[in-house]
Amino acid sequence: MFWEALGSVVLGLALSWAAAHRLADRLPSRRVVLAAGALGALFGALLTHAALGPGYGAATLIGAVAVAAVVLSLLLRPARRRLRRPAAT
Repeated sequence: MFWEALGSVVLGLALSWAAAHRLADRLPSRRVVLAAGALGALFGALLTHAALGPGYGAATLIGAVAVAAVVLSLLLRPARRRLRRPAAT
């Protein structure tokens, strides 16, 4: 369980770093994003491990990444769109 937890935190940090790098204008501060990704992945690993039981390490990591992605998606703000003026005819 220790290696699953450690692996899930590392994967959560990697996912949150990628999200913060790619969607910096739509997410809050980088510190919040990294913490939410790591904690979401840890919770996802705990939840998946409790549901499946021991012996499903790869599935536990997949569940951890899925929950981390859901937690990070909750932090997204709508994109700011520039209003286009209609062309004068």
